[in-house]
Amino acid sequence: MNTRITRVVLHLVERCSELGTPVTPPHRQIVAAAVLETTSEDAACELDALYATGAELGQVLTARALLALGCGGQDIQGYGKAALVGTGVPLEWGAALLHPRLGKAVRDCLPGASSIMPSVTKRGSAGACVDIPLHGVTDMWSFDHFDTVSLCVPDSPAPGELLIAIALAERGRPLARVRPG
Repeated sequence: MNTRITRVVLHLVERCSELGTPVTPPHRQIVAAAVLETTSEDAACELDALYATGAELGQVLTARALLALGCGGQDIQGYGKAALVGTGVPLEWGAALLHPRLGKAVRDCLPGASSIMPSVTKRGSAGACVDIPLHGVTDMWSFDHFDTVSLCVPDSPAPGELLIAIALAERGRPLARVRPG
């Protein structure tokens, strides 16, 4: 597949309070996303090429996200991934970029990360919002780490583009207190 990265988008969310209660230190989430442009020759692409591209994106986006947060991979407690495909792109291409190799590449950058990454794949036009689910990097059933971060890029995805994103969080939800029943 002849995809080319046309843009990298970084979106930092820093919650300093939750319904009037200070959050100290602030709860930080980062989304690192790449906008990929496809070509007309890609219509007959084999998914294997997308798997390899997904692995590369996992490494690149994780490095960019950690740099933006100013922390190391060992400091990340939550993560997730998403694909938002343009109206002229098969959903399966987004899924192939996210699975099976992007998640492994992200985990390889985060010491101790072992749980499967939650994900979402959807189709949308430019400016569509994608809600990226997050959960714990070591325990996918840690209720404190069930969270979501949203990303909207006003000019993406165009009909022939894909937006591939990873989200990282330094800790679970602010003031989390939900416990197993």
